[in-house]
Parts: sequence; structure tokens; C-alpha cells
Amino acid sequence: MKANISNEARKAIYRREGFECALCGDNRRLQIHHVLKRSQGGTEHPHNLICLCMNCHALVHGTFVYPVGYITQEEAEQAIVEYLADLYAPDWNPWCK
Repeated sequence: MKANISNEARKAIYRREGFECALCGDNRRLQIHHVLKRSQGGTEHPHNLICLCMNCHALVHGTFVYPVGYITQEEAEQAIVEYLADLYAPDWNPWCK
């Protein structure tokens, strides 16, 4: 299911990440991931979005098709939180509207 992320927001996140996966650096099959799901109050704010390749995105959701191998789902989730928290420190807030 494709999330309802505006093209403007999607492109801004791709640019912020340098058009590569924030976890592994791959620049193919990029997707946008909500750190906090919309059903949990997550928004389209940049504090809640990160660019991931298809494999890392699937890993974070626990549905990876191709084994990433070097990192577990839990480690990937923690790496995402640390990445965004460091990027927006000291004001990181994934609940931003």
C-alpha cells in the first residue's frame, strides 16, 4: 500500500538523504518510511520520514524478501531513531505536524 506522502515531501527526504538509503547507502529502489506509523499518530513531517532502499524498508517492517544479513530488524529500527534524533538534535519530534 502506497502511503499518501506528497511528492514535495518525498523529494525533500530523498534530497536530505542524498538520494540513498539512510541505513545501507544503496541508491536503488528507494522508498519513504514513516518512523511512527500514521495509525500511531505519525505525520508527514520530515522528523518522521526517512529514505530507505526496498530491502532495508522491508527489513524494518519484518517482511524482507532478500536477507540484508548485516543488521537485525531491531538494530535497523534503533539506527533509524538514532539517525533522525542526531540529524534534528536537540529538537527531534516524530509527532510534529
